[in-house]
Amino acid sequence: MKDTVRIGLIGDFNPDVIAHIAIPQALTLAARKVECSVETEWLPTPLLEKDTAERLAACDGLWIVPASPYESMEGALLAIRFARERGVPFLGTCGGFQHALIEYARNVLNLAEADSAESNPESTLPLIASLSCSLVEATDTIVLQPGSRIAALYGKSEISEKYHCSFGLNPRYTTLFDARGLRITGFDKSGEARVFDLDGHPFYIGTLFQPERSAFKDVAHPLIIAYMRAVLTHKQASGHKR
Repeated sequence: MKDTVRIGLIGDFNPDVIAHIAIPQALTLAARKVECSVETEWLPTPLLEKDTAERLAACDGLWIVPASPYESMEGALLAIRFARERGVPFLGTCGGFQHALIEYARNVLNLAEADSAESNPESTLPLIASLSCSLVEATDTIVLQPGSRIAALYGKSEISEKYHCSFGLNPRYTTLFDARGLRITGFDKSGEARVFDLDGHPFYIGTLFQPERSAFKDVAHPLIIAYMRAVLTHKQASGHKR
């Protein structure tokens, strides 16, 4: 009998958001590759402002989904922190990538003012800012750092992926993450951050691109397959019964 894993989708579901339709399909395709079943549960960000740990305890993995600003940044950041501190497999794409960087800056680097210019244009520390070139419905090349986990997952040093975003890590602050646990492991050709990974965590990766888009071609994405393997391992180790 196949194991069934539960993935919590952190975000505010909108049927008009392409990524929100793609993600459950992408997870199903990846689950077939690792020979398990998957259940997804949408967890709106305002719901996570209180009793966060209790609400997330039954999840074998968390995916912080695109389409920000979120209804509750606080709820999103609390979920991200839960995954980071509890060793729960984590994937953050587009807005999830952006907010995971904010959470880390605030709670690990002690930069309480770190914020997104999208939701707070008056921020004194705009960690997330407008991209130099919009990537709405764009495809671009990402250069992966040698020896990084994501380079190993792809088995190559350059990849091409689809985006739908206008905000990313402010290049002024990229060096904040040098040798501090969370590392930028993928850059575009101009050197702007596109991927991060967290050292010492079972699986904690964020991408500004949207790997879930591969589901529309009926293709199981290598990054999502690797995420699903980590989720299955976490479930088996934690003893969640389903």
